[in-house]
Amino acid sequence: MKRQLSQSRRKFIKTSTLGALTFQVVPSRVFGANARVALAGIGAGGKGSSDIASAHAAGADIVGLCDVDSGRLNQAGKKYPGSKSYTDYRKLFDELGKSIDAVTVSTPDHMHFHATLRAIQMGKHAYVQKPLSHSIWEARKLTTEAKKNKVITQMGNQAHAGEPIRRAVELIRSGVIGKVKEVHAWTNRPIWPQGVKKALPAQEVPKNMDWDQWIGPAPMRPYNSAYAPFKWRGWWDFGTGALGDMGCHIMDMPFWALDLKYPTAVEARQSGNSVESGPNKSVVTYTFPEGQYNHKMPYVWYDGGHMPEQSVFEGTIVNSQNAKKFDLILIGEKGKFLFNRNSTKWKTTPESLLDDVNPDKIIPRVKNEDQEWIDAIRGEGSEPLSGFTYSGPFTETVLLGNLAVRLGKRIDWDGVNIKATNAPEASELIRRPYRKGWEL
Repeated sequence: MKRQLSQSRRKFIKTSTLGALTFQVVPSRVFGANARVALAGIGAGGKGSSDIASAHAAGADIVGLCDVDSGRLNQAGKKYPGSKSYTDYRKLFDELGKSIDAVTVSTPDHMHFHATLRAIQMGKHAYVQKPLSHSIWEARKLTTEAKKNKVITQMGNQAHAGEPIRRAVELIRSGVIGKVKEVHAWTNRPIWPQGVKKALPAQEVPKNMDWDQWIGPAPMRPYNSAYAPFKWRGWWDFGTGALGDMGCHIMDMPFWALDLKYPTAVEARQSGNSVESGPNKSVVTYTFPEGQYNHKMPYVWYDGGHMPEQSVFEGTIVNSQNAKKFDLILIGEKGKFLFNRNSTKWKTTPESLLDDVNPDKIIPRVKNEDQEWIDAIRGEGSEPLSGFTYSGPFTETVLLGNLAVRLGKRIDWDGVNIKATNAPEASELIRRPYRKGWEL
C-alpha cells in the first residue's frame, strides 16, 4: 500500500499548487441556472470549427460567426442556423456587441491579438487558441487588459485541463523526483514547410477568400496557397513556427509544476531559419532562476527531429530513439520523470519513486477546457487554470525562444520589462509593427 502524505504535507501542497487561482469568478452578467452563454466564433473553419462546437456543447448559444473564407463561413452557418455571419470581426462586434457574452478566437496566430483585444475591451469573455499571441508584447497586453476588464479567459492548450497534466503537477510538487535540475521537451514538428528563403509568387486569390482581411495587421503580400489556409505556421509574418505551435502544449506541465515565470536567458541553434520563415530544426535552451521546486536550470526544447543526448535518458527504460511516445523528461535530485501530456503512463527512474508518494488531488478536475471556461462565465467554477493570468506569461516564455532563433544570438532577458538587455535590435520582434489601418 502506498504511503499517504502527512496532513501538514498535504496542506502545504494544496496551498502551493493553487495559490491565488482558487478565488471564485464573478461573471460580468448574472446567469441563472442552466443559462446559455451567447457566443460568437471568430475563425469558423479548421480548429475554429471544433472550438465553436465544443463551446456549444459546454453550454453556449452560437449567435455570431466570422471567417474570411465565405465557403467555411457558409458551412458553419448551416450548423448554427440562428447565427449571423461576417467576414470582418470588426463588423461582428459593431452589430452584435451588445448581444454576445463571449468569443472564441481560432484564427492564424497573427490575428489573435487584435480580435481578442477588441473583445476584452468590450467586456467579452475570451477563449483563444494557442499561442495566445503572435508577439511577446501582445501576450503581456492581453494579460493586463483581461485583468483590467475582469473577463473570464482561457487559452486553447487542451491538455492543461486533462488528468495527465494536473496529476503530474501534483506529483512533481509533492517531491516525487526532488528539486528539479533540468527539463527537456521535444516534438516532431514542423510538419509544414519551414526553412523557406523567399516570399512566394502571386497566385489568383480564391473567390471565396477575403485576402485583405486574412492578411490583417501583417505586411501585405500576394496570395499563395502555401500561406493559407494551413501552411501559414512556418511563415514569420503569420505564424510562430514549430516552437510557437507546439511549445504551448508540450512545455506546459513543467512550466506549471515548477511555478516558472521569466527565464533569465535563452539561446538557440538552428538550421534553415530566414527572414521569411522559421527553421527546419532547432534546439532552444532557456535558463530559469532557482525556485521553490527547481534549481537554477536549463529547460531545453527540441524540434524538427532533434532529440536530447542519450545521457539525458541514462538509467531509464528508453533512449533517444524509442522515446517518441513521451514528449518531455524532468531530471531531479531523486531521479527522472518521463511524461506525455496525453497519458498517465509515465515512467520514473528509479521505478520505486512512485511507491512512496500519493498526494491528494487538490487541483480541480474538469470535463474539458471548454466546460471549465463556460462554467466560470456562468459563475459555476473557479477561474480557468489556463486563463491569461497563467497562459500570458507562459506564451511570453515560449515565444521568447523565437527571439534567439531569429536573431542568432543569446538573449539576456528582463522579463518584468519584456526587454532583451543585450539586444536592442529585438524590439521590433518583441512588439511587431502593424500594417496601416491596423494600428492600435
